[in-house]
Amino acid sequence: MTCGHGTDPTMERLMRKRMVVAGLLALAVALGSYTASRAVLLMNGAGATFPYPLYSKWFDVYAKQDPDVRFNYQSIGSGGGIRMFTGKTVDFGASDAPMTDEQIKAVNGEVFHFPMVLGADVIAYNLPGFSGTLKLTGPVVADIFLGKITKWNDPKLAALNPGANLPPTDIVVCHRSDGSGTTYIFVDYLSKVSPEWAKQVGKATSVKWPLGLGGKGNEGVTALIQQTPGAIGYIELIYALSNKIPYAELQNSTGNFINASLDSVTAAAAGVANNMPKDFRVSITNAPGPDAYPISSFTYLLVYPSYTDAERGKQVKRFINWALHAGQQYAPALHYAPLPAQVVELEGKQLDMIQIPAK
Repeated sequence: MTCGHGTDPTMERLMRKRMVVAGLLALAVALGSYTASRAVLLMNGAGATFPYPLYSKWFDVYAKQDPDVRFNYQSIGSGGGIRMFTGKTVDFGASDAPMTDEQIKAVNGEVFHFPMVLGADVIAYNLPGFSGTLKLTGPVVADIFLGKITKWNDPKLAALNPGANLPPTDIVVCHRSDGSGTTYIFVDYLSKVSPEWAKQVGKATSVKWPLGLGGKGNEGVTALIQQTPGAIGYIELIYALSNKIPYAELQNSTGNFINASLDSVTAAAAGVANNMPKDFRVSITNAPGPDAYPISSFTYLLVYPSYTDAERGKQVKRFINWALHAGQQYAPALHYAPLPAQVVELEGKQLDMIQIPAK
C-alpha cells in the first residue's frame, strides 16, 4: 500500500487494461456502424423455372464478386414472372416465352427482352421394363397429349421403336399446372408439327390441357414422372439429367432423330443468330438443320427500359453485362448452351439503352 499522492502500480496496470478494452469496444462500434452504412442491396426477380439452376449459380458467383448486392429470385414460372414484372413488384422478370403483343401493351411497351442462354425441353418418361432410348415424332407426341394414343404399345409407337419391349400399359400424361415458359416452348413446338393441336389447344404459357396430371414447376412435373409408372411429360433438360430420368430422341424437321445436347441446341439457334429480330422475340422450335434439336429455346430476362432508382438500374445493367460475358462459361456444366456471339453483341447495344437517373 502506498501513502500520500503516489500511484499503486497494480491499479495503473488495471486502468491501462480498461483503456485498451474501451478502445477496442469503440472500434467495434465504429466498424459496426460502417458495416451498417454499407447496407447490402437486395435485387428482386421472379419467373422462369427453366433456367433456374443456372440463374442460381450466376447469383451466387456474382454476389461473391460484388458483396454489396444480393439477388432474391422466385422460381414461380414464366407466367408469374410476367405478372410480377407487369405489376412492377420486381426489379426484373424472367420468361422462356417472349411477352405477347397484348402483354407488352399492358406495360405500355415498357420492356426489353434479353436472351440469357439457350436450353431444351425433353420428353421424359417412366417406363418400367423398357430398355434403350424411346424414339418419338412431333405428331405422335401431340397425339399422346391430345389423348388419341393411350397405350404404350400403340402401333404408332411400336413402328417408331421396332423390336422394343413396349408394355400394354396406360400412358399417364404429365404437364405443368402453372403458367410456364417451359409449357410455351413445348406447345409452340406442337403447334408447328400438329395442325390439330394448333386448332384445339394452341400455344401460350398456360393452356387448357385435354387430359393429364398437373405439377407445379419443372420440379413438380419431374416428381410426377418419377412417381408414376407409365408417365410421360415435358421438362427442362437439366431436370431430367440431374434426376436420372430417361428422355426420348425426337425427330427434327429434316427427319433425323436427335438427342437433346449442347451441340443440338446450339444448332437450333444457328439459323436465327445472324437474323435476330430487333426486339429479340423469336421462336427456334422445329428449327431447320440436320443437327437441330426441335424443342430448343432462348430464355429471357424482362427488364424495364428505365429505372427511377439509380442504384437498382445500375445493378441490373452490371449484372446482365456480366451474365452475357463472364457468366456464359457456367452454362455448359449445367447443360445450357451459351449464346451466339452475334446475339451477345446486339444485346450489348440494347443494354446501353437502359436509362437510369443521374445521382
